Amino acid sequence: MLGAGSWGTALSILLARNGHEVVLWGRDSEEIAAMRSVRENLHYLPGFALPDEISPTTSLDRQTGFDLWVMAVPSPAVREAARQIVGESPLVVVASKGLEPGSGHLLEAVVKDVVPDARLAVLSGPNLAVEIVRGVPTAAVAAAKAEEDAETVRVAFTCRTFRVYVSQDVIGISIAGALKNVLALAGGVSDGLGFGDNTKGALLARGLREMILVGLAMGGKIESFIGIAGVGDLFATASSQLSRNYRVGRMLGEGKTLRAALDSIGQVAEGAETAESVLRLAKQLDVQVPVFEATARVISGALKPFDAVGMLMERMTRTEGIVTTEVCHPDNPTP
Repeated sequence: MLGAGSWGTALSILLARNGHEVVLWGRDSEEIAAMRSVRENLHYLPGFALPDEISPTTSLDRQTGFDLWVMAVPSPAVREAARQIVGESPLVVVASKGLEPGSGHLLEAVVKDVVPDARLAVLSGPNLAVEIVRGVPTAAVAAAKAEEDAETVRVAFTCRTFRVYVSQDVIGISIAGALKNVLALAGGVSDGLGFGDNTKGALLARGLREMILVGLAMGGKIESFIGIAGVGDLFATASSQLSRNYRVGRMLGEGKTLRAALDSIGQVAEGAETAESVLRLAKQLDVQVPVFEATARVISGALKPFDAVGMLMERMTRTEGIVTTEVCHPDNPTP
């Protein structure tokens, strides 16, 4: 498990409860030492004991022979963490959600760039870390181009409280997981401004449409966006107090700066990292994304939250339209 934050720790506990031996890798030597000593992640996931099957470490010593490598670090750290991966044709599960800052690349593409012979899978869905370790019924999607790789991931993670579906739409699942973080942040801004469910419902619906347009233009399948990894994940992260992106957005809506909001939660909010990358990606694809644009400008401080809402409401309305794969072909991505 590459990443010893709340997400990596939660997935490690899940896998350990399923009977697997897990090596949990992190970069902070003090935190890893504390985890080995007290058998708990006091910083990121307090209150949940680490099973004996989990071995926290800061050094993998070029270990090979793992059945799975699971990537659970924030998106800016994926490239560096991928350098830990060794072995012949390793199966790498990208559980991180986001786009690489700067390049805007999908995270599985980043891993492939570092480890060219890696077999890649993506794990995504409405998966709040605390709820997973509490044993709350949860579902996710494991996507891989090779059906047998997706099945391997499904078997490893599935248990009576964590249900995993399989897919071959790696691009769609990845885009959904990355872009929903920005929309979750936008949903938090709406709540922080004191607007009602009417506002939030419309905002998320229009944002979902933009997310689908981007995803289809990249070659994703619409089923991925209206399923667990798309709508399901968006519903969870755009409304839950357990969602870092939602909480940061709400604080922005209440008038706090991004820096103050991030300092308050003490963790990364992927939506803040991803917003600008989405705009660059949409421009390359010639897809209009006014909700994402307004959200990115609020995050950067270029636009006040209330003014962003006004900007969206003053846009001329037109036929809502239906998103289809035909009209959103990469050659014609902007119906």
